Amino acid sequence: MTRADSPAAAGLRTAAGRLAAAGFPAAADAPDGSTAEPIPGQLALPGMEPEPDGGSGQHVLPGMEDIFLPPCPGDTDPQRDQVAAALRAADPDFTLLAATIRRAFDLLLDGQHTGRYRWDQLHKTEKTHAGTLVEIGLQRALGLADGTTLDYCIAGAEVDCKFSHRSGGWMIPPEAEGQLLLLVQASDEEGSWSAGLVRARREVLTEAGNRDLKRMLNDAGRGAIQWLARGAPLPENALLRLSERDTAAIFGCATGQQAVNELFRRALGRRISRAVVATVARQDDYMKRVRGGGGARDQLRGEGIVIFGDYAGHQALAAALGLPSPGPGEFVSARLARRGAPGDRSAAQRYVRLDGTDWVLAARGEHTGPAPRLPRV
Repeated sequence: MTRADSPAAAGLRTAAGRLAAAGFPAAADAPDGSTAEPIPGQLALPGMEPEPDGGSGQHVLPGMEDIFLPPCPGDTDPQRDQVAAALRAADPDFTLLAATIRRAFDLLLDGQHTGRYRWDQLHKTEKTHAGTLVEIGLQRALGLADGTTLDYCIAGAEVDCKFSHRSGGWMIPPEAEGQLLLLVQASDEEGSWSAGLVRARREVLTEAGNRDLKRMLNDAGRGAIQWLARGAPLPENALLRLSERDTAAIFGCATGQQAVNELFRRALGRRISRAVVATVARQDDYMKRVRGGGGARDQLRGEGIVIFGDYAGHQALAAALGLPSPGPGEFVSARLARRGAPGDRSAAQRYVRLDGTDWVLAARGEHTGPAPRLPRV
């Protein structure tokens, strides 16, 4: 409420006096002496208590009824919750789901035979096949049973799996109306993926706009998704994180071995998958280009570069140096230098002991000698 001695109150009294002098009745008195009624729907001024609403407020304008939607009934869906619980039990941290998406992308790109590593390098027909690969991969990875009319039967419920490279791009067939959908979205460029469940009720779907009568989720439908994971990190495609200059240098090499060497030179400290090695090597025995006995591990030692693999000992060494730990089928390269004496910059760095010597990560441009040999454990 406005204070009686405030400037605002004084201004209001002055305005009221001028209106009274001009012959207007006071706000409290109607022409017939009764109390004036407030204008229906009128808003209260800032700092003033609103009048009680007796039902005579302003009506919603035509066409505005759907702006404020009621809570989605899908928020209480016991069957959906049971399916979500079953999926979490089968894959508690969703590493299997993320790996399945990564594998589907790698199969589509087929880098070993095509040299492709980006989504925009795929043909349109290949992109439409992504959903099938994700659907089949999830069924195998999570041990999901076949559905009768839809893709899966999970916790006794029919569930249809839909994949889209972009958020909201899922196409829903007529037979899935009223059923549960497992929605998966992933982008290699963004390095993230999402998955959620929603009931495909008619009111959360758009009108059919094509011959096969497939529809999409409307705003209410997208808001009703119960997310299992949203924006989770996708296992990395290292080639997408390198500069154009780096990738040009890698793919510009004359031989597969030279290209693999260049990959490990330029992608220091990054997880590199077998699929990336295959894409760069473009050879059947692409792993030979990494291993000792003539591969990158031997050829890069003279430059101070080591290549950690998925051996337990290698993972421990990488972690001790503050590097990402290579997972199954992954590698992480690093350039090492001997640890300096006390007082030297490198003396305060993380280090590992190999061949009786302490080693640290080399600084950019630092001159280093040959790297130590890594244990195969």
